[in-house]
Amino acid sequence: MKWLEHFKTINKHKMCVMKHCFAVGLYKQGLLHDLSKYSWTEFSMGAKYYQGNRSPNDAEREDKGYTSSWLHHKGRNKHHLEYWIDYSVDKSKGLVGMPMPKQYVIEMFCDRMAACKTYNKDAYTERNPLDYYMKGRASKLLHPESRALLEKYLNMLATKGEKYTFKYIKNKEVIPMRREKIKKLFKMF
Repeated sequence: MKWLEHFKTINKHKMCVMKHCFAVGLYKQGLLHDLSKYSWTEFSMGAKYYQGNRSPNDAEREDKGYTSSWLHHKGRNKHHLEYWIDYSVDKSKGLVGMPMPKQYVIEMFCDRMAACKTYNKDAYTERNPLDYYMKGRASKLLHPESRALLEKYLNMLATKGEKYTFKYIKNKEVIPMRREKIKKLFKMF
């Protein structure tokens, strides 16, 4: 029955991200978020390694030394920083993070919040996403502009709360982004 528990977990997570994306005005991204988790490649491994208190990817990585479901997932979902890793034009730097479009940084923020809520359950606090980020490797891989934007949102959530942060992102980031797209569209005619 691990498959059923895994199915419930990814549904809960997806609904939480959708709610967050809708709150900031990213409706399409909220609807399409993480659809690849329902593919056989990702779902079968998620069910096999399901534990309920952390990502099955961690358990698969510990068991096999790599994560087939994660390799599949990160290559199909633009809200993951790993999607944006490429070789630097400066050959001495090797692989580096590329600048992420703002809407995907915002979706990444929503995703991180939802993951913390899903796995921490009743112990969740608005500081959890920031703490989880600080313990991870993401800051080393993210492009400096994308890192600054994500950290701005995570710090805002930790200090000013969810309601304030969602309102800020919607009014100061998403609505101006939409206006800019509309302006560019009208310039074409």
